[in-house]
Amino acid sequence: MSRIEEALSSFKEDFSCAQSIFATYAPHYGLDRDKALKISTGFGGGMARSGRTCGAVTGAYMVIGLKNGMGVSKDMEMKEKTYQVISEFSNQFHEKNGSLICRELLGCDINTSEGMDYFNYNELFEKKCLQCVKNAAEILEKLL
Repeated sequence: MSRIEEALSSFKEDFSCAQSIFATYAPHYGLDRDKALKISTGFGGGMARSGRTCGAVTGAYMVIGLKNGMGVSKDMEMKEKTYQVISEFSNQFHEKNGSLICRELLGCDINTSEGMDYFNYNELFEKKCLQCVKNAAEILEKLL
């Protein structure tokens, strides 16, 4: 199974968008899946369903940081590389999806009962969220 398929499979198994992206890639960079799932739990739904930055995007940012980030060595070149790769990821994701913001991608606020009703009635999990997870994984495959 490809990492793209793995991320989609995780998302269909009730893990959030952020968890599905981060936990798929984290083991390739030295972090076990369970810890990755725990770390990324609060990022789904645009930060705990608040509709901010899409969880597939924040999950990807964490993956990029895990691979390229500045650690205790304070390697400023790695920090700059991380920023550059995140910027490129963001540009490509925005180009494919029209936004990086969850509530803009969905057209509703999933932190309200009305928003969740709209989300469910319009099948946005299938129509929007799966596509965002797929796009995030596809972009990561190119950038990593």
